[in-house]
Amino acid sequence: MELRKGQVAVVTGAASGIGLAMARRFAADGLKVVLADVEQVALDKAAADLRADGADVHARVVDVGVRQQVLDLAESAYDTYGAVHVLCNNAGVGSGAEGRMWEHEPNDWQWAFAVNVWGVFHGIQAFVPRMIKSGQPGHVVNTSSGDGGIAPLPTASVYAVTKAAVVTMTESLYAHLKAEHARVGASALFPGPHMLRTGLWESHRNRPARYAKERPRRTPYRSLDQWESAMKEAGKEVAFTPVEEVAGLVVDGIRADRFWLLPESEHSDAQIRARAASMLDRANPSYLESFILD
Repeated sequence: MELRKGQVAVVTGAASGIGLAMARRFAADGLKVVLADVEQVALDKAAADLRADGADVHARVVDVGVRQQVLDLAESAYDTYGAVHVLCNNAGVGSGAEGRMWEHEPNDWQWAFAVNVWGVFHGIQAFVPRMIKSGQPGHVVNTSSGDGGIAPLPTASVYAVTKAAVVTMTESLYAHLKAEHARVGASALFPGPHMLRTGLWESHRNRPARYAKERPRRTPYRSLDQWESAMKEAGKEVAFTPVEEVAGLVVDGIRADRFWLLPESEHSDAQIRARAASMLDRANPSYLESFILD
């Protein structure tokens, strides 16, 4: 797909992190951008900053876990600009779960699935039929993660399960679009290859009351800075990928109609090979052993 000035890109989770970086990159390339996020203050600032740089911006507060709000987002986007060419289902949260899987609270799963899985599905249903019907070139980018999308990090199993679901949903979407001979492509995004400075670590700040935790956490939430400090104290340096690089990967991938937006990484490649070998050999998942805790 050729990205051209005047086209329209919709980005969820657009007030910070990867979403904001994608919005900035689309705007820099001359696209009009629709920003959706659950945080009003952060969204207003993101929209104001983009407008100050000359971007044509439409912003709307949206909880992607609520179907009607995503349908209303689509109505608003089409009422404002008359078309949508790029859809980035990017909004995501951590679950806040701790302990073993059988100790997790159901609300930890329900909240993570509402945003990370249902949010993607709501975006597909709200926008894709109109994108196909327009007959114009389009593209859908769904944000997954190496955690789950490639192999799970067992200490973050709820998040991993949701991101594995995003990959399968996007593969299915790709097949359905091809079967329809649609001029709309699809991509699964794996941000990285290193850690990213995003608000995901503090997503509990936006946890809705309907998914409230049923009991206090045994340990307090840790911010990214606290986690990074703890790693340094343990003698482990942490590498970070700038979110701008992720946005560049997305734009290049859309232009190339590339499904796997997976940056080159020896670590990821080794995980993929180890998991595939385990399946082909009908062997136990030894690639998880380094994460298994006593």
